[in-house]
Amino acid sequence: MEKKIVETIWHWLKMFVLCTVVIFIMQAFIFVPLEVTGNSMSPTLEEHDFVVVENISRVKRFDIIVFHAPDGNTYVKRVIGLPGDRISYKKDSLYINNQLIDEPFLKDIKKKKNEYVLTADFDTSELLGVKTIPKDQYFVMGDNRRVSKDSRSFGTISSYSIIGKARLVYYPIQDMKIIKN
Repeated sequence: MEKKIVETIWHWLKMFVLCTVVIFIMQAFIFVPLEVTGNSMSPTLEEHDFVVVENISRVKRFDIIVFHAPDGNTYVKRVIGLPGDRISYKKDSLYINNQLIDEPFLKDIKKKKNEYVLTADFDTSELLGVKTIPKDQYFVMGDNRRVSKDSRSFGTISSYSIIGKARLVYYPIQDMKIIKN
């Protein structure tokens, strides 16, 4: 009987150590927790939301990413332009490579905006001094365009500065949700 108790304890101890190691690896390299600061991603993400960031999948247009900006700060923004894209805004509408692109995540904001323009007119050639977004670079913007410090102010961001994609709001509990593009 004693041998069975020792084997059971040893089994659970091994399982505990294994689970602890797996959780540590996942948190350190795959799922990184992060607190949102500021309101530049409102209403998609609010200040003091805690999100899980995953860093194993490829970045696509409209993904919400976390990155280190050229100014040394860490930001949460939405990917608008990919390498090779020409981005422009005309009359509050997004054009990528001269094609009108819908931004479904801004529908509610645009309904509430009244007469003001959410996104002022610009073009990548006048804003960045290049016609298209360079290789391994991304153009990012906050959903709350009027207050967001983003690629319009600090330029494109390097793929090497990307920490990962925001995937899940896990705190506050009542705001828990999967982040959609």
